[in-house]
Amino acid sequence: MNVGSSWKYDHLQFHGMSLSGIRTSLCMPELHLAFDTAQGFPFLIPMKKFFISHGHLDHAAGIPYIISQKNLFRMPVAEYYMPPSLVDPLTQIMKLWEKIEDHQYHFKFIGVGLDEIPINQNHFMRAFPTYHRVESFGYTLFQRTHKLSSRFKGASREEIIKARTNGEMIDQAHDQPLVSFTGDTKIEFLKGPDWIRKSKVLILESTYLDDKKTVQQARDWGHTHLDEIIPHLDDIEAEKIVLIHLSSRYTLAEAARIIDLKIPKKHLDRIVIFPGR
Repeated sequence: MNVGSSWKYDHLQFHGMSLSGIRTSLCMPELHLAFDTAQGFPFLIPMKKFFISHGHLDHAAGIPYIISQKNLFRMPVAEYYMPPSLVDPLTQIMKLWEKIEDHQYHFKFIGVGLDEIPINQNHFMRAFPTYHRVESFGYTLFQRTHKLSSRFKGASREEIIKARTNGEMIDQAHDQPLVSFTGDTKIEFLKGPDWIRKSKVLILESTYLDDKKTVQQARDWGHTHLDEIIPHLDDIEAEKIVLIHLSSRYTLAEAARIIDLKIPKKHLDRIVIFPGR
């Protein structure tokens, strides 16, 4: 059974698998959310919100199955956030499955825009456009904390209470980008909002690592080559850069060897190859 692999950094936990053209899905179990669905695996069934990067089967084929399983076990309807162009065709696919199975399914397909997507009281998601062969989006998970507004620094407890009683805003929201997930994309995604590069963890595709495929061949298929990532390492502020979507041409041992050879030493401890195969 495909059970996936786990990785943890700080308080952030990830579980899933990623292999170019075969399957990609990573979930954050404690937050009940997942990035992409691959073919739909048991560890994804409890998730409540799914963030779909694009419609290729290795990233999105599992959506009907997860909907079916949630229905079977009488679980609440999940929310599936996706590129707007996917909403109608995926709805049609579900309607066809309803005819095939003679059963009505309930689901929520939501096209993403610029709005914040609430996760819980302290976290929310934002989408950003990526550059694949079809419409595609990446996603950034933020943590929102509230701190005393700078204008109240040094104020007494009585002054703060009086201000709050009078309806004044005494707190300032602080939004920390925690995790960015790119899905499949060309390197141009880095031209997007600076919070992508500032995320504590940046999960990005690196389909090809060496001359088994050229940079141009990677770009022709809407993918990223390791040789394109390396010049940007100084600009990426992420504490950890997690490489996913590696080609099956590489074993994990071979990938690790190439990373050790190519990545400048000052950045090596930031690079992680997600182990899910």
